[in-house]
Amino acid sequence: MSEEPRRETYDVKGEDLLGKVKSLISEGNVRRITIKDKSGRELASFPLTIGVVGVVFAPMLAAIGALAALITECTITVERAP
Repeated sequence: MSEEPRRETYDVKGEDLLGKVKSLISEGNVRRITIKDKSGRELASFPLTIGVVGVVFAPMLAAIGALAALITECTITVERAP
């Protein structure tokens, strides 16, 4: 019987989005990051695989940077390994 992943939610401003996502990735136990706008509509969802680092994250971080330029407020939902 597997445990449900833990979910945490963070409200961030657009200019802080990229920094917060980088911080979460560096913690290492994140399975998925979902970004929603202030009305709750999902803008992006990124699965994260344990052991994948560096170059693989570059396109994802570029996409998050583009999102940050377009939105003023958003919510990040993080699924962590149980």
